[in-house]
Amino acid sequence: MTVQGSENSSRRGRRSSTMGGMPLNDMPWWRWRSHVRSALHMLSDPAFQRDVWLAGVDGYGDVTDAVYRLVEDTWLDHWSADKYVGTIFRDSQEAALVDTAVLRVLRIMHEVGPDAPVQTYLAHPAWPDAVRAARDAHVRLASSDGDDPDAAPRSLEALRVLTRTA
Repeated sequence: MTVQGSENSSRRGRRSSTMGGMPLNDMPWWRWRSHVRSALHMLSDPAFQRDVWLAGVDGYGDVTDAVYRLVEDTWLDHWSADKYVGTIFRDSQEAALVDTAVLRVLRIMHEVGPDAPVQTYLAHPAWPDAVRAARDAHVRLASSDGDDPDAAPRSLEALRVLTRTA
């Protein structure tokens, strides 16, 4: 993958072409950004959680899948998102919002266990705060990428197609 030179840097507000609304290659680790965004999107949408996760609709994974997508490549469960400013995140504000969401979601996951049913997560007293934190991060990242933060989350297959294409 080729990283754009400073004259085309995303920090100057210029973007490369898009696929499915998401800029391609304007962030060096855009595939990881795509995974983080997908997880935050699902974790931030109560209607999606009710209509897809609780209903058991195939193709979107579950809460545990979303949490692993959020932290597996990035290790955000071990260190701050600030480490990735300029590679996954555009600025320290994006990173701070992601850190808050990660910490709130992981705290719940550690309390209920990674294999807990969806309804256990959704019934946890701290879940609304985790959803709000994920929403704040999701809106910031989606808006920075020129996407509609209120669009429905993409399926995992759509995410795989998006991240295979470069």
